[in-house]
Amino acid sequence: MLTLVSPELEAYSVAKSEPTGKLLDELERITHQETDLPIMLTGALEGRFLKLMVQTIGAKRVLEIGTFTGYSALSMAEGMPADGEIITLDLDPASSEIAKRFFAKSEHGNKIKLLLGPALDSIKTLKGAFDLVFIDADKVNYGNYYEAVLPLVRSGGVILIDNVLYSGQVVQPNCDNSRAIAELNDKIAKDERVDRVLLPIRDGVFFVRKK
Repeated sequence: MLTLVSPELEAYSVAKSEPTGKLLDELERITHQETDLPIMLTGALEGRFLKLMVQTIGAKRVLEIGTFTGYSALSMAEGMPADGEIITLDLDPASSEIAKRFFAKSEHGNKIKLLLGPALDSIKTLKGAFDLVFIDADKVNYGNYYEAVLPLVRSGGVILIDNVLYSGQVVQPNCDNSRAIAELNDKIAKDERVDRVLLPIRDGVFFVRKK
């Protein structure tokens, strides 16, 4: 699990937050059994944060970049009205198949549409406006994703970007991923198009509101 707090504090935070249902618990178990990188799983605490964020802003249209096994998409779908829509983008057929299995099991799965292929190509086919965008895919493209989705977000809409502390490596970037994230963090910090706060939730979440 990618988290900057101790396992004890992580568990305490999860215990004091809204509980997850049986389906998400099963998805977490299957992700650990059937994927090589279960560390990529969003997890209970951030999943509850995403659901609450969707509810708080009244999001009816959401774009997600990086589906993995579908945990975050299902978490957000829980917080959306019956006519809400999540478009989620991914490149990996294997993890996407797990996601689709669990979307089919969920009462909220009909709100989710998965597009398989390079995310930047898929984004070009989409039209706004989106209430919320969640970015959690390949880190070297974070800056490209940010610029691609910002025009699609409504005024007052939100962009959430995951892993923006990258296990603390952004302080002294030493690889392509940490350098790309640090560059985006610097850019957002100076971006007059948005309001922003970087939250040390799990591995860091940038909370960006479009003006």
